[in-house]
Amino acid sequence: MLNFLKGVVSGSGTGLKDLPYNIGEPYSSAWGSWIHYRGTSKDDGTPVSVFALSGSSTNDGHLAAGRNGVKRLRTVRHPNILSFLHSTEAENFDGSTAKVTIYIVTEPVMPLSEKLKELGLKGTQRDEYYAWGLHRIAKAVSFLNNDCKLVHGNVCLASVVVTQTLDWKLHAFDVLSEFDGHNESAVGPMLQYDWLIGAQYKSKELLKSDWTTIRKSPPWTIDSWGLGCLIYELFSGTKLSKTEDLCNTASIPKSLLPDYQRLLSSMPPRRLNSSKLLENSEYFQNKLVETIQFMEILNLKDSVEKDTFFRKLPNLAEQLPREIVLKKLLPLLASALEFGSAAAPALTALLKMGSWLSTDEFSVKVLPTVIKLFASNDRSIRVGLLQHIDQYGESLSAKIVDEQVYAHVATGFSDTSAFLRELTLKSMLVLAPKLSHRTISGSLLKYLSKLQVDEEPAIRTNTTILLGNIAGYLNEGTRKRVLINALTVRALRDTFAPARAAGIMALSATSSYYDVTEIATRILPNIVVFTIDPDSDVQSKAFEAVDQFLQLVKQHHEKTNTGYTSTTSMGTSSIPGNASLLGWAMSSLTLKGGKSSEQGSYAPASSSMPPTSAVPDSSSIADSLSITPIHVSSSTDMTDQHVPVSPSLNDGWGEVENGLEGLDGDKDGWDDIEPQEEPKPSPFLVNIQAAQRRPVSQPKPQVASLRGSIKNDDEDLWGSVPATAPAPRTSSQPSSTRSSRTVDDDEDPWGAISAPAPSTKSLNVKKGGSLDDTDPWAAIAAPVPTSKARSSIGRGRGNKPTVPKLGAQRINRTSSGM
Repeated sequence: MLNFLKGVVSGSGTGLKDLPYNIGEPYSSAWGSWIHYRGTSKDDGTPVSVFALSGSSTNDGHLAAGRNGVKRLRTVRHPNILSFLHSTEAENFDGSTAKVTIYIVTEPVMPLSEKLKELGLKGTQRDEYYAWGLHRIAKAVSFLNNDCKLVHGNVCLASVVVTQTLDWKLHAFDVLSEFDGHNESAVGPMLQYDWLIGAQYKSKELLKSDWTTIRKSPPWTIDSWGLGCLIYELFSGTKLSKTEDLCNTASIPKSLLPDYQRLLSSMPPRRLNSSKLLENSEYFQNKLVETIQFMEILNLKDSVEKDTFFRKLPNLAEQLPREIVLKKLLPLLASALEFGSAAAPALTALLKMGSWLSTDEFSVKVLPTVIKLFASNDRSIRVGLLQHIDQYGESLSAKIVDEQVYAHVATGFSDTSAFLRELTLKSMLVLAPKLSHRTISGSLLKYLSKLQVDEEPAIRTNTTILLGNIAGYLNEGTRKRVLINALTVRALRDTFAPARAAGIMALSATSSYYDVTEIATRILPNIVVFTIDPDSDVQSKAFEAVDQFLQLVKQHHEKTNTGYTSTTSMGTSSIPGNASLLGWAMSSLTLKGGKSSEQGSYAPASSSMPPTSAVPDSSSIADSLSITPIHVSSSTDMTDQHVPVSPSLNDGWGEVENGLEGLDGDKDGWDDIEPQEEPKPSPFLVNIQAAQRRPVSQPKPQVASLRGSIKNDDEDLWGSVPATAPAPRTSSQPSSTRSSRTVDDDEDPWGAISAPAPSTKSLNVKKGGSLDDTDPWAAIAAPVPTSKARSSIGRGRGNKPTVPKLGAQRINRTSSGM
């Protein structure tokens, strides 16, 4: 029989040598004769707790009670009862005397008395934490008494331990026994090991061993008394030495005092049931208890309740005990987000709580959850991750970003939501430095090439700014192929003034990456034309950039004249690196007054403005996304606004746009823009100058006489309609004039988009007074405005009837002929 009991207790272990755990240092206190050790697993080093109980022989009463406790702890499972992991029994010989030790391995816990000293809570935070802990122990006692019909027998401060998440749990089941109140034939003690209970913790009837009264009383009477003892020790801060001390209620909170007195009633049937204590006690109604309870039953809440709760949680967390928030609420919140039961606003609370952790703790407790959330299909979760990326981005390793995070983030570049595309773009300020060159060249630049022609002007502008920021992370070959083409051909041709300003600033910030030939032949010619830009801010930045690049060329000239060999790059930029770009990257698009119309005024940004946050709040981003191209003046439409044309030989604009339909190719979007090999006269300027030098022939006098005749016919009803019965032009009209003054289409780069030549077939001009074919402007000349109002039929002015003209005579003759 004894061997069978040993087998039940020890489980699969046969002795201490088979215990798969290491035993460490003991705690200073434990319940009864047990010793509480710290421990770790031999497999993975996870922490555990090891409880040991030794006896002089196998028949020792303490060992028998200990075996009862092991059996009960193994079979009774509840969230507020200590979790059992393993047990074994070992026998050692001290000389001729055998010594038997029982080992119980549980989850890692700490004695409550020691944990309270470690936390050192005061005032309201202490009361809230005590209320939450008592709530947990009352739940465990209610489960044993009301659901299992078991009696713990010795609920006190020593029988409570605290987990790593600061949960209170009940243990010390050596005295635990079934309640046999309905067994009228029972005569012996109901609690076989009641002698292990200290006299100060025994109720009056238990102290007298009045088992008849105990059996007639409800099953909770003994443990309700024990709850009263726990409350006294908790608030007094001292161990109960005698039963009479329970009458001292000075340290008991007023909201808990009535319930405390009912728990310690001298009449067993009138003692308060622990379940009623949980339901009715005013003491348990506080923010900490309510918050944790809501988190524990989160799956039962609807979406409105979840959204309201998580929006309030960041502010609420600041009012709760910091240790409890980090060790209890934070794990609950991370788990809820990871498994999808929490709403998107919970991410804000998670990151705020995570900001209170050390860097190492953040990497362990928060970062794994954040990385998993990047794979979420919930758009609101993705928005939250990108909005707060500055809070955790530095903690992400380059390997994790390149292999796990970027692939999910990159889907936002092609999202239908402009807001999400903007956030994805701005997140690259944090993520791009952690990406490999292969990912940047093979993927990121393709997306940026597409975003540079995005329909949203704010996105186009920020794309240019991002290119300036990440230029230092591109290899030399990619920089030479991409930067100048992207910042001149794309950015400087944008109809949105802030985008052009951003292109000029990005060129200035990346000036250290260009050699003197590129500056002189490709950058300065493209920038100098913007000194006459319609936008004053673009003009000022163009002047600054021209001065900067001219200074670089001048420095190169001085170096070469003094005998120094020229280097590939031109030294450092006058704008101090990428940090200056970060200052204006997220703020240069906000319109004054938050206007979203095209008439809004652009808020200029300068390199001297104070640095702003790399990722703005959602309101500023929304404002920037609502920006549309700005009119130069109220009377000029953007389509008519003159943007200075950069003198590039081949801008490749059409080829780039056509190549953006798919991102599966090997090119990054700028490969088809060939760099200018050597300075040549611009064909555009040559053609414009040639057009200016062409002689313009003067119109013949017939035109003036024609217009005079039209002016005299104002009173004719049909005379003001020039399109009536136009006279067809003869095929013998000379065409050599057009041919002689027209540039060949192959030589004219603007021929494809030029307007067609105006036709004169619709002019109501008599053959005798036809326009001179050598006059290129006469065909589209507007008629001279009339000075008299046309007469109306049936409304005379008393004047002399108008003499019928040619058109009317023809009509009359036709009518008379009929």
